[in-house]
Amino acid sequence: MTATDGTRPTGIFPAHMIRELFASGAAESARPLDADQIQPASLDLRLGDVAYRVRASFLTGPELTVEEKLQDLRLHTIPLTGGAVLETGCVYIVPLMERLALPGDIAAAANPKSSTGRLDVFTRVIADRGRAFDTVPAGYSGPLYAEISPRTFPVLVRAGSRLSQIRFRRGSARITEGDLAALHRAMPLIDGAGHDFSGGVPVSIDLEGRPHDGLVGFRAKRHTAVIDVDAKNACDVLDFWEPMTTRGSRSLVLDPNEFYILVSREAVCVPPETAAEMVPFDPLVGEFRVHYAGFFDPGFGYDGAGGAGARAVLEVRSHEVPFIVDHGQTVGRLVYEHLAEKPEALYGEGGTSSYQGQALKLSKHFRALD
Repeated sequence: MTATDGTRPTGIFPAHMIRELFASGAAESARPLDADQIQPASLDLRLGDVAYRVRASFLTGPELTVEEKLQDLRLHTIPLTGGAVLETGCVYIVPLMERLALPGDIAAAANPKSSTGRLDVFTRVIADRGRAFDTVPAGYSGPLYAEISPRTFPVLVRAGSRLSQIRFRRGSARITEGDLAALHRAMPLIDGAGHDFSGGVPVSIDLEGRPHDGLVGFRAKRHTAVIDVDAKNACDVLDFWEPMTTRGSRSLVLDPNEFYILVSREAVCVPPETAAEMVPFDPLVGEFRVHYAGFFDPGFGYDGAGGAGARAVLEVRSHEVPFIVDHGQTVGRLVYEHLAEKPEALYGEGGTSSYQGQALKLSKHFRALD
């Protein structure tokens, strides 16, 4: 399925091609990469030594660097070498350890990591002279910055914490509607029948509840303790979340500006030579947002990597007005892209992933709820 341009393959770069970017100098870091920093088709980005509290979010526009904008917007500087708490409702800019010097035919795109999105930490990557968040144009040379704004929980971060990830691509990588249908016939991308693949693979919401306890999701509590973003299995669920169970009705009223963790009705699969992204839902059919951390590495939900039956966890927030969602309602679409080359490893192989084969699941920071 991979297209080629002469001898240069087009598509999303798998891990070994990302390593080649570092070997060639197209990507570099202030310190050696962590052993698990390169994922099957993405690179985790690490926070640098300081955070800048700023008055507001911003884009630089085509004429300015991030550092130049910070001269006017910076309120104070926070060292991160020993760890620091980022408070809710505040906006921070953090220089990242990684920087790029991309060739003219390679571009990049970023998004929050799954664990970041499930904590309702709003995170975007900014490049110098940028016109859009989370977008790095082909040929870009310069530093990268993370904009971080915790929405619900205050978080403890430190230099080296990984909140965002970036993927690299050459040329067009998106799989067309016709090829997507053919791929689905060869290896089902989602269970069920009669799917419309225009705009991507449809994903709907599960409000039926787990068979043994009726659990449908979690609503975040406010005014909680701090969450250390680097500490796994360290927090008690009930200190931070209100479990929600079905009570006969298979619908849910989303309260404005509250944050929910829900799950897809369907199991999804990302075959080995593809990657996928959950695209924002059309606001014309509902004023809510699903899935801040929308990237799925190759092998997610794939039986050969131990992921059979994996669901998409949905990070949901309603805006402005209460909104009712019903069981089976489409809430997003997965857009699939082909890889430039066959990956050497798949997501979840070797039991290294926190979310392979998942059902309804909070972030890795929380101990399992009995």
